Amino acid sequence: MRRDSIFYALFRQSPALLFELLDEVPASAAEYRFESVAVKEPKFEIDGVFLPPESDPPQTIFFAEFQMQKDEELYERLFSEVFLYFRQNRSRFSTWQAVLIYKSRSTEQSNTDPYQALLNSSQVHRCYLNELGAIDTLPLGLATLKLTIASRRDTVEQAKRILERAQTELPPSSNQQGIIDLVSAVVTYQFATLSRQEVNEMLGISLEQTRVYQEAREEGRQEGRQEGTLDTMRSIALNLLREQISVETIARTTGLSIAQIEALQTRMNEEL
Repeated sequence: MRRDSIFYALFRQSPALLFELLDEVPASAAEYRFESVAVKEPKFEIDGVFLPPESDPPQTIFFAEFQMQKDEELYERLFSEVFLYFRQNRSRFSTWQAVLIYKSRSTEQSNTDPYQALLNSSQVHRCYLNELGAIDTLPLGLATLKLTIASRRDTVEQAKRILERAQTELPPSSNQQGIIDLVSAVVTYQFATLSRQEVNEMLGISLEQTRVYQEAREEGRQEGRQEGTLDTMRSIALNLLREQISVETIARTTGLSIAQIEALQTRMNEEL
């Protein structure tokens, strides 16, 4: 399983997760956006950077590195990328910080002597996921990050506990929705042979709790239809069909018959 992809998806969806790992965060942390960038001359690919709002005066840029396997040249590569990218974009940022997220200390580069000054500085932060503590004691965002290193056997049980906490600790708002989507994404990567819908059913997540359903419902509202009408349900069904949700699940959720949904599916296919 490529955990780099998991971290990219998690931080792309919720950039604030990074700042839960740090003791001090910028005042505009909620406005940072997460991107993957390339550095020219020579060509480097950085796992991810957290970019401050462009409308503000120059602020700190945060570089993120996700390391689940040992790389004996990680620091050579990382600091080359950091300094080159910072130099090429010097006018945009006031300073830099780097956050390295390791599965455990055993995955860190063995020879760190040439970089001790940097590693001991306040600009470099090393986080070992297996040392964060028990999932049940962590803030929900950090608990979701630690879920990425759970064994396949433990993933579902731990994911369910996080979801239960989200329902009791958070109001039914975007925060709760965000945790549901993040947990679902992690488990989907762990069980790559299952569809997102199958994973949600395994975790006990109803379709109504998923972002795709919320977005489909919102689109129906924006089209000027009254919630609960037949037209709204058809609009939701069409959007869910585009996300490859099964006809049976859509029928249970919207109250439309399977025949009605299949007719919508036929019409949608004809328009493609």
